[in-house]
Order: sequence, then C-alpha cells, then structure tokens
Amino acid sequence: MEIILKQDIAGLGYKNDLITVKNGYARNYLIPKGMAVLATESNKKALAEMKKQQSYKEEKIRKEAETIAEALKGTELTIGVKASSTGKIFGSVNNIIIANAIKEQKNLEIDRKKIVVNDEHIKETGKYKAVVKLHKDIQVEIDLDVKAE
Repeated sequence: MEIILKQDIAGLGYKNDLITVKNGYARNYLIPKGMAVLATESNKKALAEMKKQQSYKEEKIRKEAETIAEALKGTELTIGVKASSTGKIFGSVNNIIIANAIKEQKNLEIDRKKIVVNDEHIKETGKYKAVVKLHKDIQVEIDLDVKAE
C-alpha cells in the first residue's frame, strides 16, 4: 500500500516521503496514529505542490545564507571584556556576546544558536575561532580577538 508520511519515522522514512508498506501496518498503525495518509491521486498532487513550494523557500533561504556567509568571510571580531592582569576574564565570552559583536561591527543579525565556539565558553583573553552555521551545508569560520578593556 502506498502512503505519504506526515512525520519522520525511524527506519521507514522522512516527512513527505511516498513509500510502500504492508496493508496491515498502514491501516492498523500508521494511518490511525496520524503518522501517514493514503497516497490517493489528490494527496499525491498536493504533495507535489507542497514540495515545489518548499524547494522554492529552501532556495531563497540558501541564497540569503550565502550572502551572509560572503559578508562574514575573513572576519575578525574584536571583543573587549573586563579581565584581570593575568588575562583571566571576569565572566566568560559566549555565543550571545559574539552575536552582539557581529551586530555592532558588521551590522548583521545572526541568531546566537547558530554560533558555535570551539570551547563552550571563552574564559581568557587571546585569539579564538568560532563557527557560524548559517544553513545545513553553509558555515563560516570567524576569528575572535578577545582583549581586556
């Protein structure tokens, strides 16, 4: 029996996949639990239209991410923090502070959840690297220069 999955199911497929399963599995488990619908002609047409719209949106998001990646490429952010004479920071530098520094210095709004620092938090002054994951396959590495104010 052909069905269209409404959600990801481990070992079976991903959301909006058109798959073939045994009749009993579809009728007694997948369809009653709301995990799938029958692959009728109208459902197949609706799925094709939805995939077409989704690919258009995905391409738009991808182009936007590539534009931001070009703007961030080769960037070195200078982050001023309060630190002791030995270089130990009072507090730490995390992805929130890095996102604010990008906004101030590059005038780009980046979600803090997309910024990954090699160390969880930066606790000393010095040079570090962070990765900004803009899309599932577009990421940019930026240099951080943490200095005492």
